[in-house]
Amino acid sequence: MSEFLASLRELNFLSLVLRLVLAMLLGGMIGMERGRKRRAAGFRTYLLVSMGAALTMLLGQYLFNMQSGSWAALSESLAVKTDVSRLGAQVINGIGFLGAGTIIVTGRQEVKGLTTAAGLWASACMGLAVGAGFYECVLLAFILILLSIRVLPHIENYVIENSRNINIYVEFESMDDIGGVINQIKKLNANILDVEIDRGGGEKAHPSACFILRLQKKMRHVDFLADIAENRRICAIEEL
Repeated sequence: MSEFLASLRELNFLSLVLRLVLAMLLGGMIGMERGRKRRAAGFRTYLLVSMGAALTMLLGQYLFNMQSGSWAALSESLAVKTDVSRLGAQVINGIGFLGAGTIIVTGRQEVKGLTTAAGLWASACMGLAVGAGFYECVLLAFILILLSIRVLPHIENYVIENSRNINIYVEFESMDDIGGVINQIKKLNANILDVEIDRGGGEKAHPSACFILRLQKKMRHVDFLADIAENRRICAIEEL
């Protein structure tokens, strides 16, 4: 088994095909999970990022081998040296441009796209490992990345739902209604840690507010929102 893996770590045609195809498949499977949730970066984006990272690492290894072999005399005369890790380091830095493009701040002061950006970065690192022929690490990384975006969200949602901290977005009929909402929040034994008010106007018809709250006792966030939503002057309410 070790001899077979050693042969796949060499730069030959079979190894090149295996590494690029493996990077495409693993990156594509992670991207497919994100695409299923209608995220900005999906199947093709992850596939291309992972394959491109693998190709970059292969290029670094190719240049190193050539400068150690066929180009050795020329490299020595020009005093040129190649560090295989330099191209990979540029991939890790450069992927930040793609990641930043997936992060947005909504009008409700909610940040979205961080998980997608982190997934792209991790996918690029996985592609570098594939390109380097570090197959044992690749398998472990793929399982952990897929586990993080497939299983852990359910655990995260459970923890958040049972947390005493809650952020909510509320739209009112008019600014006169905000006092009633604050009183209703206090009746539910919740402390208001911070509030950001938008008076509306222009394209936005209704005023709104984002509340950061701390519940005095554990209760389901759905029940808390339902109690506040009983106020008929509220146009919309949502947990952030």
